[in-house]
Amino acid sequence: MTDQNIPLAAVLGHPIVQSKSPKLFRHWLKTYDRAGHYVPIDVSEADFQSVVRTMPKMGFVGCNVTAPHKLAALELADLATDRATLIGAANTLIFRKDGKIHADNTDGYGFIANLKQGAPGWAPSIGPAAVLGAGGAARAVIASLIEVGVQEILLSNRTRPNAEALKSSFGSKVTVVDWVQAGNMLENAATVINTTSLGMQGKPELRVPLDGLRRGTVVTDLVYAPLKTHLLQEAEAAGCVVVDGLGMLLHQAVPGFERWFGVRPEVDVNTRAAILS
Repeated sequence: MTDQNIPLAAVLGHPIVQSKSPKLFRHWLKTYDRAGHYVPIDVSEADFQSVVRTMPKMGFVGCNVTAPHKLAALELADLATDRATLIGAANTLIFRKDGKIHADNTDGYGFIANLKQGAPGWAPSIGPAAVLGAGGAARAVIASLIEVGVQEILLSNRTRPNAEALKSSFGSKVTVVDWVQAGNMLENAATVINTTSLGMQGKPELRVPLDGLRRGTVVTDLVYAPLKTHLLQEAEAAGCVVVDGLGMLLHQAVPGFERWFGVRPEVDVNTRAAILS
């Protein structure tokens, strides 16, 4: 491989200093002995489109996209995967040799892969899923749950119209529950997912009553800072199977790394240790 052919990839966001993706990709590049570079780029919303369109000319083969650019990433793409179109946002852009930009969204894939790894006994048929939150992350989670065969999703959000908007997108498998009743829906759920930022470092705690959690319920939180949120602590104490949010971040990066650097990486204990170190 010549220097001219060494693939370049990046993660674009604003801000971007908090991103763990560069550390993750450096770990995989070293582990699999792949030539390549992956860099964080802080891009304002005003400059996003011009920066992305310039990147292929600079030798970039693709990029990951994080807040606040996921909607804009899908809009500028020449073509998109079905899952990116359904979710309405993209977190991965592939710069094709024919000059076209291909958009994908791997958030849902990462969510399901993390759930299956962290709770090996989990299956779509075990019962209803309760989803807290109705933002972009919730849209990716709901799309992925429906795709793998979950038949009933209970959805609650502090702003009910946002939840109703998701229901209109995904149909009868989604039932909206008032936020003041969110604790009650946990009693009937086999899987509980927090997609909100509540419980994250620097954010308010998730105030939903958790006494409805049952032993054996699978509980996962998309928040990974702290790694074990108050929700996961309480769920663990109640005998639930808990899955932290770090794995979703790791798994969603797998398809992009494979496409850009030619090998499919594994999310294993060494990967987690490298990111947490």
